[in-house]
Parts: sequence; C-alpha cells; structure tokens
Amino acid sequence: MIIGVPREIAPGEKRVALTPANVTALLKTEGLEILVEKQAGLQAGFRDSAYEEAGATLTDRDTVFTKGEVILQVQTPGVNTTGGDEDMARLKKGQMLIGMMDPLANPSFTSKLAEAGVNGVALELVPRITRAQAMDVLSSMGMLAGYKSVLLAAVDANRMFPMNMTAAGTLNAARVLVMGAGVAGLQACATAKRLGARVEAYDVRPAAREQILSVGAKPVELDLDTGEAEGAGGYAKAQGEDFLKRQRELMTEVVAEMDVVITTAAVPGAKSPILVTADMVKAMKPGSVIVDLAAERGGNCELTRSGETVSEHDVTIIGPENVPSSLSHHASQMFGKNMENLLGLLIDEQGALKLDLEDQIIEDTLVAHEGKVPHTKMRELLNLPPLDKPAGGDDSDKPA
Repeated sequence: MIIGVPREIAPGEKRVALTPANVTALLKTEGLEILVEKQAGLQAGFRDSAYEEAGATLTDRDTVFTKGEVILQVQTPGVNTTGGDEDMARLKKGQMLIGMMDPLANPSFTSKLAEAGVNGVALELVPRITRAQAMDVLSSMGMLAGYKSVLLAAVDANRMFPMNMTAAGTLNAARVLVMGAGVAGLQACATAKRLGARVEAYDVRPAAREQILSVGAKPVELDLDTGEAEGAGGYAKAQGEDFLKRQRELMTEVVAEMDVVITTAAVPGAKSPILVTADMVKAMKPGSVIVDLAAERGGNCELTRSGETVSEHDVTIIGPENVPSSLSHHASQMFGKNMENLLGLLIDEQGALKLDLEDQIIEDTLVAHEGKVPHTKMRELLNLPPLDKPAGGDDSDKPA
C-alpha cells in the first residue's frame, strides 16, 4: 500500500502529517511505501534528506495524490478553505483521506467525500477512550495551545509573572485566570504556575476541580447548578442562555481582579460560549491581557477578533489562530505520532488497509466509506435517513 503525505498549503500552516521518525516506524511493516511531497516538513524543521534517510520517496504534489492510496493531511479540504478545492479535485475514488476535517461544523465536506467515492477518517472524532488516547490529535494540539497561550500573555502583559523581592521593593506575582480546564486549560495553568503566577481556573464541569488542583491552580467555585454540564467524551456541554448569563454575573468580580485571563472553552461543532463580556473587560485593570484560544470559533470574549490583537478599555485582547502551528516542530512530532498510532489500527501486518467497522475508534471516525456516510452523527447533521432504513436504492445518502 502507498501512503501519500502532501505539503500543507493552508495559509499559516507549518505542520506536517508525518515526521521522518514516523516514516521509519511505519516502514517496518512489509508492503508499505511512503511518498512525501518535497519540502513538506521544512517549516516544521524536517529536511527532505531526513525523509529520504528514513526510507520515504520524495516527489511532487500531483504524484502524491495520484499514486497515494491513503492520503495524510493536517488540514484536509474540509478545513482548508484556501486551495482546498484543488486538493479535493485531486482525490480519486477508492482513496482514503485521513486528517482534520472539522466535520461537526462542516458536515457537507463529508457528503463531498462520499459523492467522490473517497473514504474519510476525521481525526477530530477520535473517541475519548483509553485505547484511543495515543491517537487523540485534539488533546495533543490542545496541550501545545495551552502552553503557548501563556507565553503570548506574558509578552503583552505589563508586569512579570513571578513574585520578586528586590532592593527596590516587592513585585507581586501576576494573577492569572484560566477559563476552561480541558487539556489546553490545564496546560495553561501548569505553564503559568511554572512562570510564578498566582493561578486560578474555572470550568463548568464539576469533575474538573481535582484536575485544576493537580496542576497547582486554585479552582474558582461559583454558585451554579452544574450537574448537567458535562457531555459525551468529557467535553463541556452547551448551556442555555440563562445559565450563561448567571455565570457571567458571578465571574465579573473574579475577572476584575486578574492581570491575565486565558479562555479555552469550546463546544465541538458549536460557536464558543461568551464568557467574558464587554462590560467585564471594561472592569478589568488597565494593562491586563486576555488570550482567547476559542477565537476561531467566535471567541469566549465578546470583543475578540479572530486573528487579531486589539486594545479595548485599556485591555489587550489576543485572538490567535492555529496556535499549534506556531510550535510546528513539536506539533508535527505529536500529530505524526497520533497518525502513526491510528495507522497501526487501520493497516494489517502485510501492509494492507483493513477496516474493522465494528471497532469503536473506526466507527467513530469514519465519516465516508464506499460512497456512503456511515457515521450516525454526520447523517443527522446532513438530514440523511438511518442506514438501516434507507429511503431506497442509491438515494439513501441524499438529504431527506
């Protein structure tokens, strides 16, 4: 079987789907060949020569797509809105595409794959189960984003993070609030703590309290009923406007005392909830900083502008996009290992693609297969009838 790794073409994307180390590991399986587009790994710090030494064949983009039976991408055309259509046109019937597809927010891409006869595995849908942890790209990338968010805040903050006792007096430690204690939030807590800040964190999920304590942060506890706040896979569940309004009221006093606020709250496939209103920003200290890691989904701060750094009410608000790409070397290392582990599940000992459709990981990530959309959630989003109750003939994957 031939695996193809094209160079990422989305603006600002510096990662690569496989590193030379992943190539070496994968080629231990008989029957595999790996094609890598020239300079695919350069922006992540991996030269072409390293891929050649690992056993890959360097070639051009068209050859990768023409000969590759499995195409690996960080940003598939489902995410890449600049140039993605060109790659979609390169894909052919019977190929498998594996990468990030943003399927919950862009379910129509799943239909495009099915219509083209391309099999698709969406990495964002890897289930949060023990056996799949080594394949979970969202956790890997979230960890990097959480780390970098603190560094972004430290650069723009008007104070140091650690406490210092000097001949000129005592410099108090910066106060940092992290909103959302998922993988990104917990890494932000740990990083801010290592820099010497006084760190507090809030998450709507009751189970997050122990996790916050485990990284040396202080949990912020509000008088709210959060019994139904956790959804499937450990993600936060979207809350009603009444709940969010009360939450914002209680958080106003907490946010006003902070020097740095880092927001990470995201709901898969939905707009990010507003946690920091314009009035809350107005009440913050001059020189304070907000880093909104949910900027690409609309932002957790009402004043966030995705991809921009703005100043409002004397507060700096940073809305970064694709933060993991800024740490392209380690991001590629982690992404590639996640991909390598997933391929270990999809490829047999003879190097042939073998899908166990009853395996939970495959069932949860396979969004297009043999011209159909087998994924239950995708079918709901696309208004398709259940596969076990087709509308009839070849029309079973057309909107009802």
